[in-house]
Amino acid sequence: MITVFRSAWALLLGMFLLQIGNGLQGSLMGVRGAIEGFSTFELSLIGSAYFVGFLGGSRVAPRFIARVGHVRVFAALGSFISAIVISYPIITDPYAWMALRVAIGFSLSGVYVTAESWLNNSSTNETRGQSLSAYMLMQMFGLVAGQGILAAGDPSGWLLFVIPSICVSLSFAPILLSAAPTPTAETTRPMSLRALYDKSPFGVIGMLFMGGVFAGQFAMAAVYATEVGLSLAQLSAFISSFFIGAIVFQYPIGWLSDRIDRRLLIISASALGALAALGGVFLAQSYIALLILAALSGGLAQPLYALLIAYTNDYLEIEDMPAASGGLIFVNGIGAIAGPPVMGLLMGWMGPGGFWLFLAVVLGCVAVYGMFRMSQRQSVYAEESDYDAVPYALVMPGTASPVAVEAAQELYVEAAEEMASDAEEIDGDDTSSPEGARI
Repeated sequence: MITVFRSAWALLLGMFLLQIGNGLQGSLMGVRGAIEGFSTFELSLIGSAYFVGFLGGSRVAPRFIARVGHVRVFAALGSFISAIVISYPIITDPYAWMALRVAIGFSLSGVYVTAESWLNNSSTNETRGQSLSAYMLMQMFGLVAGQGILAAGDPSGWLLFVIPSICVSLSFAPILLSAAPTPTAETTRPMSLRALYDKSPFGVIGMLFMGGVFAGQFAMAAVYATEVGLSLAQLSAFISSFFIGAIVFQYPIGWLSDRIDRRLLIISASALGALAALGGVFLAQSYIALLILAALSGGLAQPLYALLIAYTNDYLEIEDMPAASGGLIFVNGIGAIAGPPVMGLLMGWMGPGGFWLFLAVVLGCVAVYGMFRMSQRQSVYAEESDYDAVPYALVMPGTASPVAVEAAQELYVEAAEEMASDAEEIDGDDTSSPEGARI
């Protein structure tokens, strides 16, 4: 890991600064929007608009890179982000903010595609897993750091909009001054959704639901915290708890996923996350309880993004794994777009508790659908007594672009090919001599 930080420090530092700005302005939208008198549903549409732009940018950015190169795309989108962030207090209209959020989602997605293609092209087969892990962890730490800045500022003024603009501008300096242009980033043509669903219904439906969960946590947590009357410092700690929980739970969930039936692990984590979220409906008066429940629901839910990718791969042929990534990201993006408005309607109908109820219901749906699928098809573990799952790769937050997911898929493909090769060698030994026979 030290070697990875030494070779990619500029990119990792740049993405850390970028995520400070992204995390700060994302939470600031909910707080400042409430100050400006925006309704809960309007704020939910603003949150959804980000994911509309993000999904579009992830598909268009590779074409821009192919046309003008990494450096120009990176610099242009960075300028757009910096300008957009300081535009919010100038035009305090919910529909203008929706348009700005679409633009910033598009630009950030393009930046992720560019940065991740740089990282992927500069990594070797031996370092790719560590590089992606370091990259994703720096993103999560940046999101948490952004909440700390929010707690120290005044959301009714200009400064908290200027700071993320500065962070975004500074984030591109180390990258552009040290990174060399790389080959064009090309995303794989996605497998058709029908074919992907036929291969793994639970993987597809699970990714759809998890898109809604992540978007709801990311876009509406600040709105919820404002409505229940948390102070700015309490609000920032509450939002940070979702990401801190994801960091803490990442390793144990990843460790378990390589040792037990992944479908059972997804169902268990979803069910526990649903129970934690349901507790939020009844324990909103206790600030400490809110922090614990946020860490539990975020920690159990966010690693499921990567776990569902790994689970889907268990049912794919090696040659289908790269093509599946595009379909999974698209389905997740649709869920992310739909999640905040549905949550906003619930909060408008029943009050702040609708935030937790939405998370509980959606996570509960993942668990229930998983149990239904268990009654329809045996696990690959049961189908083949000597089956070994391809190892779970790394945490993949919902901010990952197709390039990062495809890079993770490369890790799965390499591991699957190595396992297949080892199996062939064992089979060859078994048939060549009595001594090589399995016990």
